[in-house]
Amino acid sequence: MAASNVVTRIPITKPWLDEEELHAVARPLQSGWLTQGPEVAAFEREFAEYVGARHACSVSNCTTALHLSLLALGVGPGDEVITVSHSFIATANAIRYCGATPVFVDIDPTTLNMNPAAIEPAITPRTRAVLCVHQLGMPCDMETIVSVARRHGLWVVEDAACAIGSAIRVNDRWERIGKPHGDIACFSFHPRKVITTGDGGMITTSHSEWDAQFRLWRQHGMSVSDAARHGASKVVFETYEMLGFNYRLTDLQAAVGRVQLRRLPDILARRRDLANRYAMLLADIPRLRLPEEPSWALANWQSYCVRLPEHCEQREVMQALLDQGIASKRGVMCAHRSPAYAEIPWTCGPMEQECRCQAGTCERLRESERAEDRSIMLPIYPGLSEADQDRVANVLASACSTK
Repeated sequence: MAASNVVTRIPITKPWLDEEELHAVARPLQSGWLTQGPEVAAFEREFAEYVGARHACSVSNCTTALHLSLLALGVGPGDEVITVSHSFIATANAIRYCGATPVFVDIDPTTLNMNPAAIEPAITPRTRAVLCVHQLGMPCDMETIVSVARRHGLWVVEDAACAIGSAIRVNDRWERIGKPHGDIACFSFHPRKVITTGDGGMITTSHSEWDAQFRLWRQHGMSVSDAARHGASKVVFETYEMLGFNYRLTDLQAAVGRVQLRRLPDILARRRDLANRYAMLLADIPRLRLPEEPSWALANWQSYCVRLPEHCEQREVMQALLDQGIASKRGVMCAHRSPAYAEIPWTCGPMEQECRCQAGTCERLRESERAEDRSIMLPIYPGLSEADQDRVANVLASACSTK
């Protein structure tokens, strides 16, 4: 049956938005304060309290959050930052924005996150930081990653773009991603994420001086904020003491974010129910590998990513789903395979250790490449009905059947 004949189309994701967000947006519209202002300040306080962070600073998106985080650590030309290629290209790009070189290490095929054992062999005298990614909302092994980094005097930044609401067990208690467990954590509020502000990001840290720096940088390096000037009883002239950026979140976005944050426990519960149900529905598909949570991790199930049986071709399975009106997404991209990084400097380990990399392949990043080529993401969002989830499972089972 062609997709055009299908009554309903199942998207890969869909934000949970309703009249509460509409009412929230009315506040800044009625006040006349639309850009960064009181709604942003309230959203930052509420977000920090939710994740257990000392400081939370909102920005325009997670890419700008990563950029400012690396700048705060002093990352610059000549430095190296250890990260994964297996991530949205923004992770590597943020390193290049600072003039530094991404050093790509491989992933653990079970969690799709940075393999901690790959970090130490990649460290050189030029290494400044480790940038790990909580991929698809599945937490990294932060205990091991931070331990390795600290032994070598390295900073740790968490790309938590997908991980709001995820948690790890620390000393027999659950702590939310974003505390942070490294030095800085960065979040995204893109519509594909668990909560959304349309677009936007957040930086959390325990370092007061870095938080103050983020707040200067995000607003052109302005010495006095517009909120402070607006409330002043005397004329205030601002100055610009440093090169800054226009990386602000608006009050319109923050008003939506505050509602989304209150809605988050229900969103997480529904996503977990859907993930558990997928595990039951897909359990009998031979050689289909389902996502697994380590015993010390709680995922937010931002995505549900499965590894296809060896006899299945990724594009064919995705087309079979699409023909039945079901959207899917290929496995997480590898930045080193993108055309941009054919020209942009990167390494897969110490430059003095030869690697026989070819166009589109790297012998040290085999698991990353296999995850991109052999995995697909299935629809998962709070509004996904059980009937539609059954339909996804049935079509996937048919597509994966042995020919």
